[in-house]
Amino acid sequence: MAKSSADDVELRRACISAIEDPKQKIILSLRVAKSHGILGKSSKLGRQMAKPRVLALSTLTKGQTTTAFLRVLKYSTGGVLEPAKLYKLKHLSKVEVLTNDPSGCTFTLGFDNLRSQSVAPPQWTMRNIDDRNRLLLCILTMCKDVLGRLPKVVGIDVVEMALWAKENRAPVATQSNVQDGGPVASIMTERELKVNVEKDLVSQAEEEDMEDMEALLGTYVMGVGEAEEFSERLKRELQALEAANVHAILESEPLINEVLYGLEAATNCVEDMDEWLGTFNVKLRHMREDIASIETRNNSLQMQSVNNKSLIEELDTLLERLRVPSEYAACLTGGSFDEDRMLQNVEACEWLTSALRGLEVPNIDPTYANMKAVKEKRAELEKLKSTFVRRASEFLRNYFASLVDFMISDKSYFSQRGQLKRPDHADLRYKCRTYARLLQHLKSLDKNCLGPLRKAYCSSLNLLLRREAREFANELRASTKASRNPTVWLEGSTGSGQNVNATDTSTVSDAYAKMLTIFIPLLVDESSFFAHFMCFEVPTLVPPGGVVNGNKAGYDDDDDLGIMDIDENDSKSGKNSAELAALNESLQDLLDGIQEDFYAVVDWAYKIDPLRCISMHGITERYLSGQKADAAGFVRLLLGDLESRISMQFSRFVDEACHQIERNERNVRQIGVLSYIPRFATLATRMEQYIQGQSRDLVDQAYTKFVSVMFATLEKISQTDPKYADIFLFENYAAFQNSLYDLANIVPTLAKFYHQASEAYEQACTRHISMIIYIQFERLFLFARRIEDLMFTVAPEEIPFQLGLSKMDLRKMLKSSLSGVDKSINAMYKKLQKNLTSEELLPSLWDKCKKEFLDKYESFAQLVAKIYPNETIPSVAEMKDLLGNS
Repeated sequence: MAKSSADDVELRRACISAIEDPKQKIILSLRVAKSHGILGKSSKLGRQMAKPRVLALSTLTKGQTTTAFLRVLKYSTGGVLEPAKLYKLKHLSKVEVLTNDPSGCTFTLGFDNLRSQSVAPPQWTMRNIDDRNRLLLCILTMCKDVLGRLPKVVGIDVVEMALWAKENRAPVATQSNVQDGGPVASIMTERELKVNVEKDLVSQAEEEDMEDMEALLGTYVMGVGEAEEFSERLKRELQALEAANVHAILESEPLINEVLYGLEAATNCVEDMDEWLGTFNVKLRHMREDIASIETRNNSLQMQSVNNKSLIEELDTLLERLRVPSEYAACLTGGSFDEDRMLQNVEACEWLTSALRGLEVPNIDPTYANMKAVKEKRAELEKLKSTFVRRASEFLRNYFASLVDFMISDKSYFSQRGQLKRPDHADLRYKCRTYARLLQHLKSLDKNCLGPLRKAYCSSLNLLLRREAREFANELRASTKASRNPTVWLEGSTGSGQNVNATDTSTVSDAYAKMLTIFIPLLVDESSFFAHFMCFEVPTLVPPGGVVNGNKAGYDDDDDLGIMDIDENDSKSGKNSAELAALNESLQDLLDGIQEDFYAVVDWAYKIDPLRCISMHGITERYLSGQKADAAGFVRLLLGDLESRISMQFSRFVDEACHQIERNERNVRQIGVLSYIPRFATLATRMEQYIQGQSRDLVDQAYTKFVSVMFATLEKISQTDPKYADIFLFENYAAFQNSLYDLANIVPTLAKFYHQASEAYEQACTRHISMIIYIQFERLFLFARRIEDLMFTVAPEEIPFQLGLSKMDLRKMLKSSLSGVDKSINAMYKKLQKNLTSEELLPSLWDKCKKEFLDKYESFAQLVAKIYPNETIPSVAEMKDLLGNS
């Protein structure tokens, strides 16, 4: 048998070096092979992927507490052991020997503190059964001795393990003795030896007692030989003892008398002592009662003294709380609101707020709250509060109005002739931020005072914003140079030489974009500043230094109000909804009326070039999508109204163009390609150039309306002259396809109408060609139709016997129809060419006509071959040659 690794001293030393903890003692170390199986499945794959490992059992003793560990060590690149994993034996819940290993050397250890119980535990394979039993026996022994419990054992016979332990006790003891120190290191061996030793000691003691008893009995000599003699001897000795006792009693009588006399004297002394003690007890009882009375009075006086002291301290504290500092009272009732005095005003507000809260029941004892002095002081503070709120509100209303009046009176703040000026409210906000904390405290003192202040601020600033927007819009229109484009694109009465090469009007949409670029961020900034400044408890509109549609917001980190919400912990969802509604209502007052200047720019751009509505719609949609996350409700409404205005103007243009198309049907007889067909292609090309962002839907809707009206008008015009309706239709549908071929390849909506026109073109061509063919070969194909109709009710072999369908009738019909077939073919070509205005369509139409005629003639030839098998007619190939030569 190979030497066990448990006896490998070098392995034990390597384990001690790898642990690097001198306080831990190595109990057992064994080499194993580690592999992994699949959870819930038996697998032998782990045998092929086994890794060498070392399992070491160690203990750590702290005071009277011993902790047992199972360490897993692996070999590094240089073959040196290093720690891999550490398990505490107190978490060991299961020891299972795998049954799928015939050798029985593979087992798993289950721990109840592993993070993922879905991962299969590692499988450990020992070199032999002895190493397995040695390790498992040591683990179980340590669990029982150190932890007082055993884990669940699966897959191994406990009796077999016990027999093995009995047979291999000496090797285990030897290994335990190798490790020095520690009670746990030799637990198993010492306990077993102690039991054996105790058994030996008990047996030796019993033997010694037996030997002593025998020796004692051996040394005692009775001196008699008979039992009667021994009984007589005992009687004589008993009588001698009784006689000796009686003699001793008679001799002790004088002593007894002396004892009785002493007892009587002691009894008298005790009775005297009892009388004295009774007297003393009465006196002591009276003294105890006097002392108790004195202590009671003393305790009462002491308690009264303590209560009086506490009452004085409490009254001093209450008086301090009720005192109004003179400097705060002067500031609240008549102080100035200049910038240099704002710190004192804020401190006075903070004191007043805390004083009012201090007199409320949660912060003051309910008994004090009902005191007259407290009620009077609360009324005094309320009067101070109302006085201060009234003075501050009046000052702020006048202050807001004076700021705006000053800016409006200075023309340099606004755009002037030849100079567009971006509105700048930095100075205005800087001056307003001086009073931001004052507004916060006004809100905490009286929330109702904020309503009039907000209206005053909105009214004043609204005048400034409308003036800025009006001056900017006027100068923007005046400084933008652009020639007007024709608004009549699809008029049928105008000449074909209409100027469709419109001038460049991009400056119009650029002017509109500039208006939005300047004012939308400004309005969002004003909305955000207003929400913060006027203490609305709503989420941040645009964070300081934020970006609005790619443009930096109007105020940055240095422009932050520098204030905190005093009631920030009271935010509730319902309260926020009410605050948001109030904010949007105030924003309506702040920004109302400014939309008229935006409308004026839109209407001005429409008059110059209606198609610029497309690009303006895309610009507006881009800004609108950027504002969806903001709480600046009026800005979103403004952009939505602008988008609706632009869509309305563009719809007006589309409706006028559709009316221009519909006026064609009221004209005299139309021939050839209608003028609005090529003009629509030019219009669509122009519209595609103006598309920006999300304006594709707007353009597609216009295409749908245009083309629907165009096609409906075509159909109505074609009905005025049914004789030439098909020629009129396929010429116009062909022109529609030719003019929109390039655009249909890139615009899905136009591609749909392109295919619709293509189908209508094919249908019109088919109807016209069929009419020409039937005009020249009417008897031929009428004869074929009669045969086809009879084949539904009459057998094919009986058809030649029907009236008008005999062989003689067939020959007559062929002679009349095909005797001059080349002339008939030339007549078809001339008929096709006669009323055609678009000569470029003739080759394709003639090819369609020839193909259609050959298909019909081939069907006729098949009918003749089936019904009249003995009759001969010109073959399809001959007809094809005749058509090819025409």
